[in-house]
Amino acid sequence: MTTIDMSQYLDVFLEESREHLSNLNQCLLILEQQPHNAAALNEIFRAAHTLKGMSSTMGFEDLADLTHHMEDVLSGVKEQVLQVDSQVTDVLFKCFDRIQLMVEGIEEGHMGRHDNSDLVEVLEAIKDGSRELAAVAETAAKFSQTEEQPEPPAALEINGYDQVVIEEAFKRGFKVLLLEVEIDPDCAMKSVRSFMVFKALETEGEITKAVPPVQDLEEGKFDSSFSLLLISQMDNEEVLRRVNGISEVRVSSLKEITRLDLETGPAVPLEEAETSPDSEVRAQDNGQRTQKFKQKVRVDIEKLDEMMNLVGELVMHKGRLEQIGLISKNNELEDTVEQVDRITTELQSVVMKVRMVPIEQVFNRFPRMVRDLAKELGKEIDFIVEGQETELDRTVIDEIGDPLIHLLRNALDHGLELPAERRQKGKLARGTVKLMARHEGNNVFIEVEDDGRGIDLERVLEKAVKKELISSREAEMMTPEEAFRLVFTPGFSTAAEITDVSGRGVGLDVVKAKMEGIGGEISVVSKPGQGTCFTIKLPLTLAIIQALTVSLGEEIYAIPLSNVDETTMISEQDIKMVQNQEVILIRGRVLPLYRLRRLLDVPGDSAAGESIYVVVVRKADRQVGLVVDALIGQHEIVIKSLGRLLAGIPGLAGAIVAGDGNVHLILDIASLF
Repeated sequence: MTTIDMSQYLDVFLEESREHLSNLNQCLLILEQQPHNAAALNEIFRAAHTLKGMSSTMGFEDLADLTHHMEDVLSGVKEQVLQVDSQVTDVLFKCFDRIQLMVEGIEEGHMGRHDNSDLVEVLEAIKDGSRELAAVAETAAKFSQTEEQPEPPAALEINGYDQVVIEEAFKRGFKVLLLEVEIDPDCAMKSVRSFMVFKALETEGEITKAVPPVQDLEEGKFDSSFSLLLISQMDNEEVLRRVNGISEVRVSSLKEITRLDLETGPAVPLEEAETSPDSEVRAQDNGQRTQKFKQKVRVDIEKLDEMMNLVGELVMHKGRLEQIGLISKNNELEDTVEQVDRITTELQSVVMKVRMVPIEQVFNRFPRMVRDLAKELGKEIDFIVEGQETELDRTVIDEIGDPLIHLLRNALDHGLELPAERRQKGKLARGTVKLMARHEGNNVFIEVEDDGRGIDLERVLEKAVKKELISSREAEMMTPEEAFRLVFTPGFSTAAEITDVSGRGVGLDVVKAKMEGIGGEISVVSKPGQGTCFTIKLPLTLAIIQALTVSLGEEIYAIPLSNVDETTMISEQDIKMVQNQEVILIRGRVLPLYRLRRLLDVPGDSAAGESIYVVVVRKADRQVGLVVDALIGQHEIVIKSLGRLLAGIPGLAGAIVAGDGNVHLILDIASLF
């Protein structure tokens, strides 16, 4: 018998396993909080069942065996012979961790082998305990299952929910087809053939029902035929062509269902409508899905990066073309350049949207982490997540996971008090930690907020003086905002003792460095006894940005527009000296002034003239004025790396290739400060 090489399906298996694991994790957290949540339980069962079928098909028997035993326990819960308690959820979480470990092992080439006897024994013990509690009920259930093994019906049974979906399909002009599909009895992989039938039909239709059920088809638990109910606009001939085109598969019968069939019921028997609180909503949702079928394609990240680089080159050469057009004053060339400009802008917009991914991908990993850490610390916590749909560039998404872990651990360990301490302060025993994301202009803001004890300013200043970060006099002069910024100093920690969670002086300085490395900022606001809120400001993308170009003699520099508050013109008489620092007065505010030529050590002197150009830039809540020779204008720039040798130079973020072919440097305002 010919063996099939399953390695070609490994990427699909890994991708789908990750999706099911993410779903499983979220639903386990819901089930722990709401033990009677039937929707969460069904999703957990479905995810475990699908993982079992997939791993069995791929030959990962250890993984299939563990998920099979999980299914047994979940079945006991569904049949109400087993109650969801902390023991059950803890074991299910341990199973989830083990499955995740095995999937990672498969990805690394270990083929998913793992001794799961410890977890299997615990699962069996839980299941056996449930049998002892409800032995009679389970025996009866087992007996009825062994007695009733009917053959697949000749016609599908349509329940009330299915009927609503079919009626909606009729209204929208879709056809409803009943297919009987036969597979060659000698076929080695029946489940694969059934999967191919589904894939062939669901590109332009929706299969709303199958007999045997989809789970049995996935596992090959059927003889040689199965029935499908298909909603589509395809011709009958096209349906036959698609299915019969699959090797070892043929359509034995095809019938188009009409309203008369639903009314009289000779070909399609009806059963009583299922009572489901959300059946009407589901029916409407299905009706919408049958109207339009969206196909999705998984694309390698490297290809997206390559596409982004090519678009960046296009934007760069577009600038060069515009400059040539201005010099040559050729009308035809100018018209063509305008068209290229429009197309390039649209192409750039599309590529940017393709690269944008919901921040949900990062946020989804935190509820489990918060739950485990809260148990470890003996704290009761409500974890609220908002704004998961907020989208960010993939490169930014990849960088924010670790900083957010630091902030959440900090909130749970430093921020929130123990339940007894909270009660003494008149607070609820359960603390609240919020993780929120939102869009504002060309930036995304992420906030980590808790309702704990807040930051003790006196303790912060005391520690800072003790570590000689500041002098006692500076501590007395500091505003609360300046004192809060000390918590981001390397090696700074207010923890009384070192634990596995915190106290080693590593954390917030790492977060700050990471954020500044991707063009972001972090700030903190705290009220003693009420809580703390860390706010991260991030750019939507790191690849193509808007920038203000300025000149210093013959040198041209770009300043990211996200750091620019305003530009202004002053005279020498407007400049005052305060404690050996040049300052100017803008709308009643004193603004420190710095000569950019001196900061960057650019040779030559500033151009003589009555007017002085000042660019007001911001970093977090601080503003300064940068004196430049001239303002050139606002441009769309493509950031190019300076390479390994020049990486990490303070004040420089990268370089651009201008339209005239020259290289100009991009200023990094964060490190320049």
